[in-house]
Amino acid sequence: MAEAAANAADSAAPTKSRKLLIIGIAAFVLLAGGGAAAFMMMGQSDPHKKHEVKKEPAKPPLYVALDPPFVVNFEGEQLVRFLQVTVQVLTREPETQELLKVNDPVIRNDLLMLFANQKYEVVAQREGKEKLRMDALKSIKHVVETNGGKPDSIENVYFTSFVMQ
Repeated sequence: MAEAAANAADSAAPTKSRKLLIIGIAAFVLLAGGGAAAFMMMGQSDPHKKHEVKKEPAKPPLYVALDPPFVVNFEGEQLVRFLQVTVQVLTREPETQELLKVNDPVIRNDLLMLFANQKYEVVAQREGKEKLRMDALKSIKHVVETNGGKPDSIENVYFTSFVMQ
């Protein structure tokens, strides 16, 4: 009987050490996982993560006012009508801004011709005004391109005043 008790004590010892080993491994895994989580939360980036390409911030807008306002007459319903439009051009390139100023007479000429060839009934509608604005943008881009500039640097054209009589 004493021998049976000794065998039971011997078989219990490896079980206890095995349990301690499993508890130790589990504690290590938990601590390692907690450390990794803390590392990530502190803002450290993953070394395996690909570097993101940072976009260059947009340059500030540069508006070129085409002064004085454009005044043209055109026929509408057998009456002589007047159209007065104040125009501003948006670019973000100083070179284009300067090109617009240097070529102001050409731009004004082309826009005067464009505005004078409109029909009152068409530009009285919102869609007609929007089409006229897009045609003005196209005209200005053409002048910029013809004079060695980058037409895509002209972002938009705005009518800041639009009066019909």
